[in-house]
Amino acid sequence: MKILITGANGLLGQAITKLFKRETDLDLLITSVEPDLFFSADCEYRKLDITSRDGLKKLTAEYLPDVIINCAAYTDVDKCETERELCWKLNVDAVKNLIIASRQNNTKIIHYSTDYIFDGKKGPYLEESKPNPVSFYGRSKLASENALLTSGVDYTILRTVVLFGTGIKVKSNFALWLLNKLKNNEPVNIVDDQISNNTMADDLAYGTLKVIEKERTGIYNIAGKDIITRLEFAMIFCDVFKFNKNLIARIKTKDLNQPAPRPMNSGLITLKAEAELGFQPMDTFEALSVLKIQLGM
Repeated sequence: MKILITGANGLLGQAITKLFKRETDLDLLITSVEPDLFFSADCEYRKLDITSRDGLKKLTAEYLPDVIINCAAYTDVDKCETERELCWKLNVDAVKNLIIASRQNNTKIIHYSTDYIFDGKKGPYLEESKPNPVSFYGRSKLASENALLTSGVDYTILRTVVLFGTGIKVKSNFALWLLNKLKNNEPVNIVDDQISNNTMADDLAYGTLKVIEKERTGIYNIAGKDIITRLEFAMIFCDVFKFNKNLIARIKTKDLNQPAPRPMNSGLITLKAEAELGFQPMDTFEALSVLKIQLGM
């Protein structure tokens, strides 16, 4: 089976590439918008901008993938409020380009979405829960889902929440931000009123592999096992990494004055993925323990 991965230089793209190379004999073509690959991978790398319809069609016609795994997205929630055109271009128009390429080559698309498609009033959410995004980022991700749902192509949508982990030159995430602050004994303000799962990139990569192995379509929630506050995550982080909990100050989300509203009482229920995919999510303590090993700490 031939797999094309977009956004391979990102956190999820690196996790998927490493897992697939380690656990499978799948034929991988990994791509990203950067000229060079950030990490070492024993497979072909090509520069690809998925907002370029012609470039995408050309590459897929040449490679003829069985599956496209779309790890490329614009995920800065606050900047999406002000950079709306760029957000829509990367999160919606690019997915429509993938759909066109999929129709051309009869290719399956695996795409990633988010709990931000919900308003966070009645979480945690099932796959069948009614979306109601409160931010422009959430609206763009819901639009990408709807594009796939109405496309007629073979697809699987994997919804996730608060993705974290490590990789080579990856953008900062909640766990890495905490690490950089606390290891330097810098105080941090953490909200106690945002509730959700926290998902290690390795878990999402594993869920992706199970989708391919079991040839599943539709929508699945792939997220960490426990649903907790950001503050509780930070406290568990201190337990695992042996940092000083006194550096953490409890605040409310409104104190941050963030441009984009957040779904407050959120989270994703993963029972469907556990039953149909054999997905076994890590809890926060397990995931952070793995992260600690990956960081060599």
